[in-house]
Amino acid sequence: MRSLPLPLALTARLSPVAVLACAGWALSCGPAAPPAAGHQTLRNPPVAASSAAPSATTAAPTYTTAPSPCAGVPAATLASLVPGAKPAGKEIPSTDTRLRRTCSWNALHGYDYRWLDVSFEIGESDQEATKEYEQRVAEKSGGGAVPGLGDTAYSVVGLATEDKQQTREGVVLVRVANALVVVTYSGSDFETRKAPTTDEINKGAIRAAKAAVATLGDGRG
Repeated sequence: MRSLPLPLALTARLSPVAVLACAGWALSCGPAAPPAAGHQTLRNPPVAASSAAPSATTAAPTYTTAPSPCAGVPAATLASLVPGAKPAGKEIPSTDTRLRRTCSWNALHGYDYRWLDVSFEIGESDQEATKEYEQRVAEKSGGGAVPGLGDTAYSVVGLATEDKQQTREGVVLVRVANALVVVTYSGSDFETRKAPTTDEINKGAIRAAKAAVATLGDGRG
């Protein structure tokens, strides 16, 4: 992404989605028992259904592709969270757009600067997405659960200061079946050199996450 001519450089940190392989089973049959005398038998008798090995079929994942991230936040919500930003946003290049897509919006409105990233990440299974979600929550201590959002959700807000300029950043992680939604929302005031309140950033990040989760249906299998 092209750097912005601002007093403070803000970057979004992204984590790849781990992908696990699936194992199969081998099926083998032993020889049939010798027939009793006086009875006609088949040379290759069929295997009874009850003696067949269990099926290796697993449930298909709920989501197979990542939806368009730049369509993940309605224009009205975006105008409120990132005043002055272009509604189209900018999609970040990805090595596999089927599994991972991210859109970014940022703008300086007067002296207020806001940055929003929305990312969709698709795992092969609910278990894989759960493992990734738990790892990320463990890396970002100090936050709390967000009830009623996805299967499980977590938000955390932090404050950073560089050259006496404050920046407050909120991160919301949401797991829905085998998909992760990651929202990063941050802001600074370059006139007062203060950051927006924790409440403003946290509520803004959660609002964007709710909108993004609503668009996940576009990636259903």
